[in-house]
Amino acid sequence: MSAPTRQAMRFLSPRLQHLGRPQPSTSVRQIRHASGRYSSPSKRTVTTSPPSSSLLGPEAATAAQVQHNPLDARAARLAWVEKRHYHMRRMRFAGMGLLLSIGGLAMVIYNLDLDDIQQAEEERKRKRTGGLQLEAPDEANAMFQGKEVHIIGAGEDKRIVAGQGSEEVDLVETGTSHVPHFPRVIFLPASSAGQATVGTASPNSQDNPGNLGNNEEYTLVGLGIRTVMWIQVYVVGMYVRTKDISTMQEKLIHNVNPTASTLIPSEKDGLRHKLLDPEQSRETWSELLKTPGIKTAWRMSPTRNTDFGHLRDGFVNGINKGKAEHRQLMGPGSAESEFDSEEFGSAVQQLRAIFTGGKALKQSILILARDEMGKLDVLYQPKPEGSKKAVMERLGSVGDERVGRLIWLGYLAGSKVSSPSAREGVVQGCVEFASRPVGSVETRVI
Repeated sequence: MSAPTRQAMRFLSPRLQHLGRPQPSTSVRQIRHASGRYSSPSKRTVTTSPPSSSLLGPEAATAAQVQHNPLDARAARLAWVEKRHYHMRRMRFAGMGLLLSIGGLAMVIYNLDLDDIQQAEEERKRKRTGGLQLEAPDEANAMFQGKEVHIIGAGEDKRIVAGQGSEEVDLVETGTSHVPHFPRVIFLPASSAGQATVGTASPNSQDNPGNLGNNEEYTLVGLGIRTVMWIQVYVVGMYVRTKDISTMQEKLIHNVNPTASTLIPSEKDGLRHKLLDPEQSRETWSELLKTPGIKTAWRMSPTRNTDFGHLRDGFVNGINKGKAEHRQLMGPGSAESEFDSEEFGSAVQQLRAIFTGGKALKQSILILARDEMGKLDVLYQPKPEGSKKAVMERLGSVGDERVGRLIWLGYLAGSKVSSPSAREGVVQGCVEFASRPVGSVETRVI
């Protein structure tokens, strides 16, 4: 080897050794000082590429690729975890959508009222043929407390009666086939002492022989359906003792016009507005319920099997809502409310104790009766089985009139009531009462 060649190899050896070392990164930025030749700042930095693997050999190239590969094990793991989380989120959303779809379909099927569909079809057929329907269209509507139901006439003048002759009972359609009819008149015991049969039969009649305690007649004011979301829970109707209707008439009429004996159309609209207004309705009904001598009652019939616990929770929630609204009307910093006392709390506990255990089956009857002084009586009649008559029994009573008053206001007053349709029905009945002269009593209320 000639001398110039050996001299060149000595100069190249350090350079080859430097190239064989692993570089700290895939790119190295070298900064050059600015000169007149490079006036652009973007040309002041130069990026050099990594050395070619052909100069380092296969082992060095493999080590360099493993060290400098951006898709290393940690990065691959993170990418896999992120992708897995993405697909898990999609699976959860898809599963929730599937469950909601199945649940919604089940609720629709469960609440699909085939009886109403069949009844509507029968009504369309009757209108198409022009004939008069003399009997109820299906088996569910054909009987009422063991008596056969007949529909006499058609249109607004039709009558629905159960039984015949002196024992016939006038009925009102409720709007649901689960509990299709309510009686226009019921009879309740005059006293809360002892046990007495409560129903639609007059005292000491053929259907009610020897029962002289069941001697007070109550007339239906209005009714409606209590619903939770879209599920029907029970049909509820308000009754007033028939001989107290004149007192209620006078109170309702004088609430609008103190000197009138009946209301003209414009005044009837004013009464309707007062009974539907959230604030004025509370004042009107509170004054009416505090009037001594007026007996009222709520008759309830479940549209599906339930239990006393659910009914109790509904009544207690109504009481709590009434307390909150009363406190809101009093304003902050006011004195203690009449519903904050220990005596009232004990009375609510008595109401809770009445509804302990027990089932309330479909088409059974629960009555909340409020006497002249506001005492609350709770009575229950199970659904009759076959031809056997069911006897209504007294479950208990609460002496504090505030308990019954708040339950009544929960159905009749405020911005949100337990059953808007029931309030609308009661308001319509009250307007009908006030449209007749004081003292005229008509048992049929539409």
